Amino acid sequence: MKPLYEDLQDQCRTLRLAEAAKELPRILREAESKGWTYHELMHEFLHYEVRCRETKSRDKLMKWAEFPELLTLENFRLEEQTAIGAKQLNVLKELAWVEECFTLIMMGPTGVGKTHLSTALGIHAIERGHQVSFISMDRLMYVLKTKDYTAKSKTRYKRIVKSDLIIIDDVMYMAYEPQEAHLFFQFIYELYDQAAFILTSNKGPGEWGKFLGDPTLTTAILDRLLHRSEILTFSEEQNSIRMKYRQTLFTTTGVES
Repeated sequence: MKPLYEDLQDQCRTLRLAEAAKELPRILREAESKGWTYHELMHEFLHYEVRCRETKSRDKLMKWAEFPELLTLENFRLEEQTAIGAKQLNVLKELAWVEECFTLIMMGPTGVGKTHLSTALGIHAIERGHQVSFISMDRLMYVLKTKDYTAKSKTRYKRIVKSDLIIIDDVMYMAYEPQEAHLFFQFIYELYDQAAFILTSNKGPGEWGKFLGDPTLTTAILDRLLHRSEILTFSEEQNSIRMKYRQTLFTTTGVES
C-alpha cells in the first residue's frame, strides 16, 4: 500500500498543482516538525504553487521579450545623463503609462543610455506581470515582411502584437522603401490604443519623414504615437557611457605600450 501522501500528490496533479505536488512530502515534514496549524499548512502549500507559477511565467516572458542584454534599473546611471531625473524615473517605474498605452520616445546619440533605460523598464514591466517585446527597427521590418511566409516570423509577430509594451530600438536608423513604410504604418495603426511603446532613435520625430519617404504617412504614424507620449532627450553634449566605461585589453591584463 502506497503512502497517503502519494495519493494526495496524484490528486494535486489532477488539479494541476504539479509543483506543489512534488514538494508535498517536504511541506508535510516541515508542518509536522514545526507544529503548523491547518491554516499554515494550506497557506504554505498553495503559496509554493503560486510562487512557482509566477517564476515560470516570468521566465517565459523574459524569453519571449528577446532582450539583447539583461540591463536593469539598478544599474542605470541616473546621474550621468540629463534626459530624466529621479522623480520622473519613479513615475515610469509605477507603470501606469503602460496600462494607459503611452509612447516614450528616447532621443539622443549612440551610447548615452537609451537602450539601457528602455530595456530596464521592459524587464521591470515583466517583473510586474506585463508581456513585453524588444525588437530593433530593421528586425521589425523583416518580421512584418515575412510573417505570412515563415513560421519564425509569424510566431514573433503574434507575440509582439499580444504585448502590453513594445520596445523598438534604433527607429529611423536608415531609410525605408515605400512598402516598408506602409507596413510600419499598418503595424502602428493596428496596435494604437492596444499597447504602450518605447522608441529609441538618434533622430527627432521631425526628421522621420525623410526616412519613410512619405510625409503624409509619417504624419499619420506620429499622430498616433504622439497622442499620449513623453519625449526624453539625451543631450548631444553627453559623452558616451560605453566609451567612458570601456574596457581595454592591455590595461586589464597589465600590459602597457
